[in-house]
Amino acid sequence: MSAGPRPVTLSDVAAVAGVSLSTASKALNGSTRISAATRARIEDAAQRLDFRPNARAQSFASGRSHTVGVLAHRAASTFSHPVLIGAVLRLGARELAALVYDGDRLNRNRLGESIRQLGARRIDGVLVVGDGHEQRTRSFTADFRAPVVYAYTATDDPDDLCFLPDNLLAGSLAGRHLMGLGRTRIAHITAMHESIAVRRREAGFLRALGAAGLTPAGPTRHGTWTEEWGARAIDELLVDQPSVEAIFCGNDHIAFGVLGVLERRGVRVPDDVALIGVDNWEGVILDQGTRRLTSVDPHLSAIGERSVDALLDEPGLIGPHYQEPSVVVGASTGC
Repeated sequence: MSAGPRPVTLSDVAAVAGVSLSTASKALNGSTRISAATRARIEDAAQRLDFRPNARAQSFASGRSHTVGVLAHRAASTFSHPVLIGAVLRLGARELAALVYDGDRLNRNRLGESIRQLGARRIDGVLVVGDGHEQRTRSFTADFRAPVVYAYTATDDPDDLCFLPDNLLAGSLAGRHLMGLGRTRIAHITAMHESIAVRRREAGFLRALGAAGLTPAGPTRHGTWTEEWGARAIDELLVDQPSVEAIFCGNDHIAFGVLGVLERRGVRVPDDVALIGVDNWEGVILDQGTRRLTSVDPHLSAIGERSVDALLDEPGLIGPHYQEPSVVVGASTGC
């Protein structure tokens, strides 16, 4: 059985270009001590031979591993998964490998082994992927010599570089979208007040209404992130605020609970009551092309992409940075 063609080596490139192995290596590794003409000749030879550098050899030559360590709190969870996918795809596009550690390894008491393993591989950086903006992650930056960036989580160190969904703007966009439909009696149903995301979305919503000289239709109703809570809350709201014209729901689960009750009661959506949620569940999570619900998309995969770019290209960047969301219009506001 034939073993197939022999892989092209750097020696082959050097021979075709008519230079030494050392010169070929320096040219392909970015050395500035090579003339432009010699570099062009070597690069042309490498291209014609379809030369693919050996990653391990490059690592030892450059002192870099071309590998980024990824510490994920819950890689398979609904919302951190698209962040992780965005990050891994971006790393692949930049010809870097991802070494992923998941689950309770983010527990500081059990992190030592992962740190030692990543350190032994001479990683070029560390990306910590959290599980939302519900609470702050303990900072791991001091545990690594390589740069560390946090995606989809804040930390207890204000200088840590973190990329987060802009929940303040999400709430503002939701309020402005509903007001743009001519609605003035707008209520807010959301999850527990202890959540950072809840507080920021509510603050953005109230700011948008205040700027238009409006107040909400009743106090914010706090509960859980579930459809069950949305259904219970809308039953209560329709008793207390029967003239409500629109509702901003803290997430799409709550919104679907509200929508189900409104439909069963014969309330026309959006003619009688317009509805908007957050997360773009139908477009990103379900990915079925359905659009029953208007929702604010936080663009989670873009958070992963942006985090990788900053890790590799912006070593001096610090503090929190926010990914701008956008409204995806569905049937619940008139599409």
